[in-house]
Formats: sequence, C-alpha cells, structure tokens
Amino acid sequence: MDIDGQPHANVFPDSEPKTIRLRLSEGDEVAPHSHPGRDIVFYLVEGTVEVKLDDDRYEVTAGDIARFEGEREISPRALEDSTALIVLSPRPED
Repeated sequence: MDIDGQPHANVFPDSEPKTIRLRLSEGDEVAPHSHPGRDIVFYLVEGTVEVKLDDDRYEVTAGDIARFEGEREISPRALEDSTALIVLSPRPED
C-alpha cells in the first residue's frame, strides 16, 4: 500500500469508505471538484488550509474537522505545509 503518494495517497484502495491522505506544501491547491453521492469528512492533521466550498471560504487549522455533502465543489489551498485525512463515505440509496 502506497500511502506516500503526492499529493494524494489512497489509504485503503479497495475498500469503503474511501480514505485519502492529502499532503500540500504552502501555496499548493487542488483544482475545484466534487464527489457526488458521498458524504465527506475533512480532518486537518497539521497546518492551515483555506477550503473553498462552492462560493464559501473557510480557514481550517490543525485539529479542525469539516463535514459536507460531496455534491459541493471543493478546492483546498494550503496556507502553510499541511496534511489532511479525508473520508469519502458513500451515501445510502433511498
């Protein structure tokens, strides 16, 4: 298992929920994207990240947790070297 991939590492590649380790250097950002059909938990292990969700911006610091629906467009940008653990859980079908 390769958990050293940059900037993403899929911690458990063949299981659910999908769990990603994201490591960003200061100034790095991830292009806007979404994860339809999933609930997202974004836990910042270290650093400070500006998380853009749709048109809203939030500053997340080490120890903070953000939870949101995967349909929202996310774009994180590191304000300093940062590491996050992201869990993408499939939403149950009705």
